[in-house]
Amino acid sequence: MTPVELSRAVLCAVRRAVDDGELSVAVPDRAVVTPPGPGGRGDYATGIALQLARPAGQTPLRVAEVLRPYLMGAEGVRGVEITGPGFLNLSLDGPAVADLVRRIRAEGPRYGHGDGLAGEVFEVRVPYEVRAEVLADVLARMVGAQGGRVDVSHDGGHGGHGGHGGHGGERGRAVLRPAPAPEDPAPLGLDAARWALIHPAPHDRPRITADHLVQREGNPLFRVRYAHARTRAVCRNAADLGFAAEPGPLDAADLVGLLADHPRVLGTAVAPSNRPVKPSSGARVVPDVGAPSRLARHLVGVADATLVLLPAVLPRGAEKPSAAHRARLALAEAAGAVLAGGLSLLGIDAPDHL
Repeated sequence: MTPVELSRAVLCAVRRAVDDGELSVAVPDRAVVTPPGPGGRGDYATGIALQLARPAGQTPLRVAEVLRPYLMGAEGVRGVEITGPGFLNLSLDGPAVADLVRRIRAEGPRYGHGDGLAGEVFEVRVPYEVRAEVLADVLARMVGAQGGRVDVSHDGGHGGHGGHGGHGGERGRAVLRPAPAPEDPAPLGLDAARWALIHPAPHDRPRITADHLVQREGNPLFRVRYAHARTRAVCRNAADLGFAAEPGPLDAADLVGLLADHPRVLGTAVAPSNRPVKPSSGARVVPDVGAPSRLARHLVGVADATLVLLPAVLPRGAEKPSAAHRARLALAEAAGAVLAGGLSLLGIDAPDHL
C-alpha cells in the first residue's frame, strides 16, 4: 500500500463513520499520512482525528477511537494504534512492502514511469538563459516518463521568476522564467552544474559555487550519488558472501514510504490549472515548472533514508545471512534503482563507484 492509497483508506474510514452516524462532519478532500514522529509507532501516522475534532464537536482522542475500527478493516492495514492526543499510527502488512520492492526491482530505473500522459503535448516557453533551458529539459524528461511530450520555445525574455502561464488550443502551456543563474555554471562540470540549477526552487537564486563538488555530507548531490554507489557496493559484497536479495517484511518505514511515493513525485510534472485534479479527469493541465526541484529534493530524502539502512544490510563478523539481511538487500537494490532513475531524469550520471 502506497501513501496515496493509505490516504484514500483514511478518507474511506471517515466516510464510513459519517455514513454510520458515528461522526457528523464533512469528509475532507485529503488526509495527510506521514512516517510516525517522535513517540509514534508503525509504518505511517495520520492526524486526521485532530483535524476533524472541532467540526465534530468531540475530542481528537474520541474521533481517533471512532475511526480506529474502520481503519482496522482496511485492506493492507495490519494494526492501528492511537498515540498522543489522537494520532492514528498505522502498521501495514509485510507482503505489501515485499510486493513494492519486487515491483521496483523488476522495473529498475523506469519505476514510476507510465503512460498517463500518452498523446499529451505541452508547450513550455523559456528565455534564452541557461537555468531556464536546463529546467525545461528536465521537465520534458519527466513528462516523457509519463508518455507525454514537451515542446520548448523561446520568448526572448530575460530572468524573472518561475510561474504558470495560460493555455491555448489543445495544449497545456507554461512560461518558465526562474531566477537566473548569477554566473556561468559550466566550470562545475555537467553533473554539478545541472544540480546547482535544478535543486533550488525556481524562484530561488541558485548558488554557483565549488560546494557542489565537495565529497562530504553537506553536499546533497554527493549524498544522492554516494547512496546509489553504496547500494551497488553492498550488492557486490553480498554476492561475494554468497547470498542474494529476497523481498520480505522489514522495519524501514521512511525509506519504504519514499519509494512508494516516487511515482507521485514523477507525476507532479504537470498541474491541472493549479488544482489538485488528475489529468485523466479531463481537466486542462499545464506543465508544473516546480517539478524538477521537487524531484531533486525527493532524491535527497531517498538517499538519506537509504544511508540509514545500509549499515544493517550485510552480516557482521561470524553472523550468517538471515531473511532480514536478504530483505534489507532487496530494499537497498530498490532504493538504488530509484536513485539511478531519478538522477537520469535530471540528466545527471549515477556512477556505481564513487
